[in-house]
Amino acid sequence: MNNTEQLRKPKPYQKKNTKGLLHNSRGLLLYILPLPLIPAAILSFVYGDLLRIITNVSGCIAYLLAASLLRRGMLAQKEYQDKKITNAPKWPLKTLAAIIVALTTAGIAFIGAGNSFFVALAFGLGALVGMSLLYGFDPRKEKMIAGFHGYTAEEISATIDDAESQISGIERANKEINNRSFNKRIHTICQHAREILSMLEEDPGDIRRARKFLNTYLDGALKVTQGYADMQSKHATEQLTDNFENVLYTIESVFVEQKQKLLADDVLDLDVQIEVLTAQLKHEGVI
Repeated sequence: MNNTEQLRKPKPYQKKNTKGLLHNSRGLLLYILPLPLIPAAILSFVYGDLLRIITNVSGCIAYLLAASLLRRGMLAQKEYQDKKITNAPKWPLKTLAAIIVALTTAGIAFIGAGNSFFVALAFGLGALVGMSLLYGFDPRKEKMIAGFHGYTAEEISATIDDAESQISGIERANKEINNRSFNKRIHTICQHAREILSMLEEDPGDIRRARKFLNTYLDGALKVTQGYADMQSKHATEQLTDNFENVLYTIESVFVEQKQKLLADDVLDLDVQIEVLTAQLKHEGVI
């Protein structure tokens, strides 16, 4: 292996797991914030003050909505931070949550607590500043590595996300296949595919070849794996098993070979091999 290959040795691509953020303590304050409004709403009912009833109940709902938006915004920001190439979150959820908290606080101070307009405004601005200091606002710039050769962050990110979705589909189908040899080979194919995703994320200049590669082979692997998983229990024949084994061997071999060609920037040979394997997959009835 030459120095260039060593420098570009791919690391396995791992889809970032952000679900754990939902159990993080950050953002829980907004779920506690409406609690004082509950006894205030009860007292409003006792005294028959309709305006304060509406204010306190609406305040509870608004704070809970802001808390939900904040948590979703934090999740979107975590995904943004974990990726090297991506667009900014589509919706500024954290900013929207901060605005809701500010307006709700000002409204409660003015109507519910009977403060003057300027005092209520000060409470609202204080809540807005507090939200910005505690949680910040949403990122609004795309993340891109230099040298992307005309492709946008959205195109590259979509390519990676689509490929990861296909890999996940292959893994789900693999769980339904009752053959350890096939399971192992499919797992290896998925590992190679994720390494190619890692290479693409590290060097977006390879996107033209990587997209063509993934669209042809990864889609073929997904279709044939899902097809075999569905057919094995209905029409399990020796011929079916042999054909599936041949296709898996072909796909795995070409994944390894083309990964090395991506490392070596062997453009022309890669295009030729793509045409060859496409013909083979069509012959096997995979695509």
